[in-house]
Formats: sequence, structure tokens, C-alpha cells
Amino acid sequence: MLIDTNLIIYSVHPDYPRLRRWLVGQEPVCSVISRVESLGYHRLSDAGRRAIEAVLDHLEILYPTVETFEKAIYLRQQRNISLGDALIAATALEHRQILATANVEDFRWIADLTVINPLDLLE
Repeated sequence: MLIDTNLIIYSVHPDYPRLRRWLVGQEPVCSVISRVESLGYHRLSDAGRRAIEAVLDHLEILYPTVETFEKAIYLRQQRNISLGDALIAATALEHRQILATANVEDFRWIADLTVINPLDLLE
């Protein structure tokens, strides 16, 4: 299962202890794009950075290939989707991973991509 950036960010927030436990049980992977998005926030505090890095240290990081970029181009030609979301979705497709995200609607239209919102499962 590939987790989206928003779940990485939520997982370090005190209001989401069940999400943290769920992530540990899933052994998810993430795209390097999520690393850039989560650590690249210009107002990220030192404590926030350390917390996110601790999460990322326990994830396998998947890197884009030429095929990933081609899939991302195709997705962006189909619909208005951010570059980050296109690359994350393309990575999930290429590696045949379920995409776990809090923004299911952003990805639901993508054929052959299974998308779940673990926050819905944890309520």
C-alpha cells in the first residue's frame, strides 16, 4: 500500500493515534514525492520535521522511473491534477499498489487505481 502525503502529515498530529497504529500494521510504502511535499513545507518547525522524518524512516521510499513520468503525463492530460498527485498516482499504478489517502475524490477517476481512505476505516 502506498500512502499519500496527507497521511504522513496527519500521522504526526496528536489527534490521529489510531492512524499511527494502523500505519505500523500496514507496512506501507510512499513516493519520494511525498517526502518532498511533507518535508518541503516552508513553515515546518524543527519538531515537525523530526516527527515527519521519523515516520519516513520507517517507510520504503519508491522513486519515479521513466514509466512513472509517462503515466503522470498521461494523467495530467486527462484531467486537472497537480504534478505531485499525478506522480504519486503514477507510482501507485506502476507498482500495483493501493493508494491510501484522505483525498479519495482527487484520485477516484483514475482507472485501475484502487484508492482507500484509512481515516474512514478507523472511525
